[in-house]
Amino acid sequence: MDAMEAQMKAERVKRATILEAEGQRQSEILRAEGEKQATVLEAEGRKEAAFRDAEARERLAEAEAKATEMVSKAIAEGDIQAVNYFVAQRYVEALGQIGSAPNEKVLFLPIEASSVISAVGGIGEIAKAAFSK
Repeated sequence: MDAMEAQMKAERVKRATILEAEGQRQSEILRAEGEKQATVLEAEGRKEAAFRDAEARERLAEAEAKATEMVSKAIAEGDIQAVNYFVAQRYVEALGQIGSAPNEKVLFLPIEASSVISAVGGIGEIAKAAFSK
């Protein structure tokens, strides 16, 4: 009787060991599949973000080209105010970029509004002289 009990106990231990190993194996497979899927989804997200960034840059370039074309057309028609506006806009953008640099430092620029206006006006006069020739 003891031999039969020992054999039954050994059989139960064997089945338990097999079931535990099978469970661990299945767990490892599921974990690996989850990591694989997460990696794939992350790569797809990066790809989509890069595509959207490229699309935004393309639209921005198209808008810039259209604005430049409109200013050129206005200059050709003799509207020097368009040049003044265009230059002033770029000036303000440049100042904004100076202040938003990652290694931002305090920067004092001796700028007077009257000197900016006269500089823009001077550029307008130069453009007017160039186009009137």
